[in-house]
Amino acid sequence: MEIERKILVPEEAEEVWESLTDPERLEEWFATDVELDARPGGEGVFRWGDGDERRAVVRELEEAERLVLDWDDGGSVAIELETSEAGTLVRVVETSPDFGLALELHACAWTALAA
Repeated sequence: MEIERKILVPEEAEEVWESLTDPERLEEWFATDVELDARPGGEGVFRWGDGDERRAVVRELEEAERLVLDWDDGGSVAIELETSEAGTLVRVVETSPDFGLALELHACAWTALAA
């Protein structure tokens, strides 16, 4: 089972890409504390203020186009960027054995990014 969401972000693809791959930028909208080695095989740790922590490995990375993370719980998230006249179309496909947490993170993260 998977969740797919598309959102139009009124920014250039390079700006959106930086928000997805730079740990300091990720801390602005996704998690409280982020460590991410944004390269294929690189590892990531995402921590939230409530003590929750998720680990990931970068499975795929195509600069400013596609990022795929495999979560430590067996799920994954694929993020694809497409330039449009109004900004950047962001397509997110997430699979997870625990969709309760995935849905909560998904809703919080993309609402913050779009704001």
